[in-house]
Amino acid sequence: MSQSNDLVTNRRAFHDYEILETFEAGIALLGTEIKSLRAHGAVIQDAYVKVFGTEIWLVGSGIIPYKYGNIHNHEERRDRKLLMHKREIAKIRVATQEKGLTVIALAFYLKNGRCKVKIGLAKGKKNVDRRADIKERDEKRRVAAAMKQNR
Repeated sequence: MSQSNDLVTNRRAFHDYEILETFEAGIALLGTEIKSLRAHGAVIQDAYVKVFGTEIWLVGSGIIPYKYGNIHNHEERRDRKLLMHKREIAKIRVATQEKGLTVIALAFYLKNGRCKVKIGLAKGKKNVDRRADIKERDEKRRVAAAMKQNR
């Protein structure tokens, strides 16, 4: 999952949610926010996406103030507008309203010099699902160890 161009990832999301579909969105940033992001200075564990009419906003994310910024530094926690096509926004709106899904931020990354946000349509996991995932992961580790030992 982790790529070299990922600036920040939300690993907790894959533990708490079942990700059904992912989307790529641009993000409207102010002045020093991109410099802070390039220095891996962001928190997206509590970030989620809200749809307001034909606009889509990232809520709850934090981009720490730029270390070398001056009085024009940005506010750490603010809602940031995401940039997507209308049909994608409509698809997300329908999924959240009718199916009861949540849209969460999965990662900030760079693509052609521009900051993008990977967002995912998610369904909350129950404790039983989490235990099954842990059991499956342990089984894979045990099989890999056995294969390595048999070489």
